[in-house]
Amino acid sequence: MKFLVKLFPEIIIKSKPVRKKFIKQLRDNLRKLLLPIDPDINIIREWDRITVETALTDEAAHRGILTVLCNTPGIANVAEVAEYPLVDVHDIYEKTRDALGDSLRGKSFAVRCKRTGQHDFNSGEVERYVGGGLNQFSETGGVKLKNPDVTVRLEVRHGQFSLLKRRHEGLGGFPIGTVDSVVSLISGGFDSTVSSYMVMKRGMRTHFCFFNLGGREHEVGVKEVALYLWLKYGASHRVKFITVPFENVVAEILKNVENSQMGVILKRMMLRAASEVAANLESPALVTGEAVAQVSSQTLINLSVIDQVTDTLVLRPLITADKLDIINTAARIGTEEFAANMPEYCGVISVKPTTRAKPEKIAEQEGNFDFAVLERAIASARYTNIDALADEEQTVVDVEVLPIPLAEAVILDVRHPDEIERKPLQLDRNEVREMPFYELHRRFAELDQGVNYQLYCDKGVMSRLHAAHLVEQGFANVKVYRPG
Repeated sequence: MKFLVKLFPEIIIKSKPVRKKFIKQLRDNLRKLLLPIDPDINIIREWDRITVETALTDEAAHRGILTVLCNTPGIANVAEVAEYPLVDVHDIYEKTRDALGDSLRGKSFAVRCKRTGQHDFNSGEVERYVGGGLNQFSETGGVKLKNPDVTVRLEVRHGQFSLLKRRHEGLGGFPIGTVDSVVSLISGGFDSTVSSYMVMKRGMRTHFCFFNLGGREHEVGVKEVALYLWLKYGASHRVKFITVPFENVVAEILKNVENSQMGVILKRMMLRAASEVAANLESPALVTGEAVAQVSSQTLINLSVIDQVTDTLVLRPLITADKLDIINTAARIGTEEFAANMPEYCGVISVKPTTRAKPEKIAEQEGNFDFAVLERAIASARYTNIDALADEEQTVVDVEVLPIPLAEAVILDVRHPDEIERKPLQLDRNEVREMPFYELHRRFAELDQGVNYQLYCDKGVMSRLHAAHLVEQGFANVKVYRPG
């Protein structure tokens, strides 16, 4: 099977050396992501596209490759191409008919052929012969040369021909690694997950910074959504997950800051801390999910006052986005269920929050704040490689990881439903139940606690993360199933 990867148009229009750099980075990213699926995969860098070739015939492997390609930044679209040795025009028709199956049923179509080399036929003859055969012997909606429902694309190249079976939309954007890294302030809600995705899509290696306001379940929830985003859209580059303990900062604000000014001052404290994190990681910018006037702290005046505490560039990809558009994007990228099920911990709630913060008033209130508390929080920040989050959790509690299912154990497949649909887990001797990780903690207590449960996911990271949290909550009947 061959996949033709069309580059995002903004890459193609760049200067020759920049385009060469971007294409090389994209090829390197794809190699890292695809080698676990096919160690012998062939990735060919061309001037205006990348060709991915695999000798594997397994449909599950093909779906896995396609999923990686469609979720990797820098790609406009991906075409699945079937290749065959060239026999004659009739053979081209037969193989095209068999490959298309019932996909033309009731649809108008046209055949387009490109030809390279010496042959005893021309492109027009191929188009007419194949198109006539499909129209006569298949239940199509007829030939339509202008604006057909389906365009059947063939390419004859010397001694072989190829058929474009399907075309899939890519993410667009730039390959990760072609733009500087950033630190995204992530709370796990709709806004921060979507803004993180948007900068990843634009080619930025994105570290995740979480301010723990006191909720253990919230921290676990944010770790899982950050891990999901990284695995799906950014796993070509290792990044950090940073937890900054902010409970004492919140306590200091509640104790010494006027109620109406709390929200703005909390955001200023977060920006101060995040700027230190970014400096440690040599990242020149921060990312937030703020949108104009969505909440009281996000008026233009308040945002301006908040930004005054840092010289670090603050990117706000959602600054003019409507909330419904943000939610729709979250649904499309797979983070909607996370946000909807995210445990929340409200640090400060102002009764009448200011919408027009005055710098002098803020400075006066911050004069009552003990900045040694903030400094201790920054010094206590934990930096963890995101692919090691599960290992960090296991240092807190002991979780047993087994390469085989226990007799009579129920296997809980905690993957995202899209992953389960693409590659279902099938076991002969054990019951397998689907329970997405964003529902796991809400539903687990309802299960029969006299049964042993083993959590499963593809890479064993999400399953260990959640097993550790369940064991910590007092459930002793939880283990991990990690094949191989």
